[in-house]
Amino acid sequence: MNLLSAADLSKPEIIEILDLAHEMSDVNEREIKKLPTLRGKTVVNLFFEDSTRTRISFELAAKRLSADVINFVAKGSSVSKGESLKDTAQTLEAMGADAIVLRHGSSGSAHRLAHSGWVKSAVINAGDGSHEHPTQALLDAMTIRESLVGEPIGSDLAGKKILIVGDVSHSRVARSNLILLNELGATVATCGPATLVPRALEPSGGIFHSLDRALDEFAPDAVLMLRIQSERMEASFFPTEREYSRVWGMNSERLSRLSGSAIILHPGPMNRGLEIDADSADNIKSRILDQVQNGVAVRMAVLFRLLASEKGI
Repeated sequence: MNLLSAADLSKPEIIEILDLAHEMSDVNEREIKKLPTLRGKTVVNLFFEDSTRTRISFELAAKRLSADVINFVAKGSSVSKGESLKDTAQTLEAMGADAIVLRHGSSGSAHRLAHSGWVKSAVINAGDGSHEHPTQALLDAMTIRESLVGEPIGSDLAGKKILIVGDVSHSRVARSNLILLNELGATVATCGPATLVPRALEPSGGIFHSLDRALDEFAPDAVLMLRIQSERMEASFFPTEREYSRVWGMNSERLSRLSGSAIILHPGPMNRGLEIDADSADNIKSRILDQVQNGVAVRMAVLFRLLASEKGI
């Protein structure tokens, strides 16, 4: 069993994972933050791209389920000598990996690893190029559900309006969220420069090219601000950073126009002063640190479903 895309999950499966993650979050509040569930299992974090939140939260999730964890970082490894993904993955599986958590710069890399016959380990996509990042979408959905739904357990997001703002074109987070939030019944809209919001991904709530207009006309319950991914850009997609911040950045004035219960999210890392200012990031409406906390619980739930549950994913 693998988790490669948000599309791998049906609505009942998503809700079941979110409910399990809610239970797992209680473990993180205990004095002894451990469950024996995955004792004897080995989880490999195979990261070919830099990461802080995702890699550490997968490591914490595995350790809190009592699994052994191997952290592989491409820099300083045999990859720098030309070793392929296939050989690296097979080497790690030969060392006893039961699950491989893969982050790679090439879209489709997780699918390739899972379906090539190279390994028998479970494969979890922790971000493949500009393609998808399913566990990020799960933790975003968990955060939205806990903040906006009175009784979150067993609930979907029907009737909720989510606005995704920024660099949608290069964002694996946006793609997974568009799939998963739609599956949960939310109405999703996107907003950003025309050069960064592809019409091919037009969501149920439509596309806006002005954040002010989106806030007034769409009136979102949650706003997900995306990072400008300059490392994936080979051309200029907007005039200047100052112009981007002026037209599409979240600031105190725009924050004040949100409804009383509306929340702000950001997958991180944040470019403070570009897509979001400090006042907004640190505001009471911000759920950015809740996302980080929920990331551990969601990844515990995913690892449990893949390695311990009879159902799998």
